[in-house]
Amino acid sequence: MACTIAIDGPAAAGKGTISKAVAAHFGFAHLDTGLLYRAVGRRVLDGVPPVEAARALRAEDLAADDLRTQEVAQAASEVAVIPEVRAALVDFQRAFARRSGGAVLDGRDIGTIICPEAEVKLFVTASAEVRAQRRFAELTEKGTETDYATVLADVRDRDARDMGRADAPLKPAADAVQIDTSELSIDEAVAEAIAVVNSAK
Repeated sequence: MACTIAIDGPAAAGKGTISKAVAAHFGFAHLDTGLLYRAVGRRVLDGVPPVEAARALRAEDLAADDLRTQEVAQAASEVAVIPEVRAALVDFQRAFARRSGGAVLDGRDIGTIICPEAEVKLFVTASAEVRAQRRFAELTEKGTETDYATVLADVRDRDARDMGRADAPLKPAADAVQIDTSELSIDEAVAEAIAVVNSAK
C-alpha cells in the first residue's frame, strides 16, 4: 500500500533515524524536511537573504556536505520562524508527499500543516535531557568542541523557538500516534513505528 507517512518531533528525538528505517522497510521515498531549512540556512550564512534563498532552493542544494554542522543548524532554526520562508518550501514538500510510490516525510509540521491528510502520522519525542545527551555524543564523535550543558541549553532554546513560533508551531497532530524514545533502543523505536503503519493499512 503506497501512502504518505508524516513523522514529526523535536530535535534529536530520533525521527530521522526512524523515518529512514520506515521508508526502507516499506520501499517508500524519504524526505528529511529539516534539510530544506538547513540548505536555506547555509545560503543565508553565505549572505543570501532568507526568503530569496528559500524561493531559489534546488534539489541539489540538499546534497551539500556541510548541512549537519551546528552553525547551519542554528541558522536553519532562525530562518524556520520566517513565515515567507516556510511558505516557499511548502509546495516542494507537498509535491514530494504525493509521489506515487509512497513517501515518508519527517520534520516539525508535516502532520499538522504540510500533509494533514497523511494516512499515518507519528510524533516522535524524548526528554530534553536524553536528546541533549544524544546530540552531545554525536557532536563529540565528530570532533566538535562543546559540553553537555551547552548542548542541553541549545536543545531547550530550539524547542522554545519551534513550539513558540506563530507560524506552524511544533506540536503533535490531533490524530498522531506518539512514540517516546527516551527509554527505547533504535530497533525498538523502529519496530514500534512499523507496527503503527501496519495497523493503519
